[in-house]
Amino acid sequence: MPSDYIARDPRTGKAISKGVFSYKDEDIRMLLPSSGPWQRIPVIEILPLASGRIKKIELPLSGGKGGFAGRIDGIKALNRVLDADVDRAHEELLNALDDDYPDVRIAALKAMPSFSLRKSVSIFQFLSDRLIDENESVRDASRDCLKLLAPIFPSGCEGILRRELRNLSKEYRSDAFEALRLTAKRWPEAGCLHLDELIREEDEDLRRRGSKILKTIASSGGASGWDLISWSLQDEDVQVRRNASQTFSALASSEPRIAIILIESVIGEEDKIIRKNVIRTLKKLDVQNPRVTRMIIDGARSRDVEMRKACVSQLSIILSGDRLREIAEELLRHETNPDLRKKLTSLSIDITMEGTEVEKNRFLAPLEYVEDEFEKEQKSIKNNKLVKGENDKQELGRRNGEGSR
Repeated sequence: MPSDYIARDPRTGKAISKGVFSYKDEDIRMLLPSSGPWQRIPVIEILPLASGRIKKIELPLSGGKGGFAGRIDGIKALNRVLDADVDRAHEELLNALDDDYPDVRIAALKAMPSFSLRKSVSIFQFLSDRLIDENESVRDASRDCLKLLAPIFPSGCEGILRRELRNLSKEYRSDAFEALRLTAKRWPEAGCLHLDELIREEDEDLRRRGSKILKTIASSGGASGWDLISWSLQDEDVQVRRNASQTFSALASSEPRIAIILIESVIGEEDKIIRKNVIRTLKKLDVQNPRVTRMIIDGARSRDVEMRKACVSQLSIILSGDRLREIAEELLRHETNPDLRKKLTSLSIDITMEGTEVEKNRFLAPLEYVEDEFEKEQKSIKNNKLVKGENDKQELGRRNGEGSR
């Protein structure tokens, strides 16, 4: 088993931050070919079958299963060879990737992801070639292979992914962006490197697809990711801006300070979907923050009625007393919506001074209860009766005690 793979920025050669990850953490089951006879091939028979020196072998009975295995099965089983045979298995895999028969090339592509954890030298060049193979089935298998390999080897697949992301075929491009999404999820810095290029492209489709992946790196991409979101929020295409605004909610939970800065930059956005994302995020932020308070007040002046409703509903939470009434009166002078006028009117009134008697009384402290002379006399008589009754009971008990003696 080779030492842990180090992903590097292709521009600088420096290692890309990857978090906690090693091949021991990799769930190899996701990388294996689909179940089949290759799983039951004896280990000593794998290389002869994969090389074609043996055409076919009869499989041993296991759980009532027998049958035969051929070269295709042997290639799929290359990941199972002994450590001493890894180099030979690697050579056979490369030969199979360049074989004349499409079925053999496809089998090698299916074996590549799991075998790459044992030895990955040269396989990326072969993968690149197979992605432009003359056979459509081979190209399909190559794209599936790329989606598995890119999240494990971001540097090895960097050039391949850059090319495939710009493929003129929408289907191929979609698979490449899925590979990028999976890569960005595990290696945020690697994802940011690609997105940094994509959001600068003139091709609108590339910018739209790239901006959808911003959610993946919003919480883990650091300053580079926040810059990408900020730039996308300024894009001329509204769909790119919408996609970028979908990161607000995640940032409000993980990086509220950054979320505030980004929301401030789009508080005047006219697109309804972006405004809804802003409103949803404002409700998550700390309303005690002065900048959040200012955004809510500014939002209450928005031309969009939904934005005004959301912000006016927050006024009584962030403000109180004279300041609340002052802001409400100011907003009331320009408000035309009947429901909002009613709400602002209620906020602008000092109930302690201008409310009804019932409303005013709610703010009055309850008076202390004062007993009059009659109540004091009745209470004294009741207490005397209780004391006399208790004394009589004690006297009766004493007399009964003396009579028994």
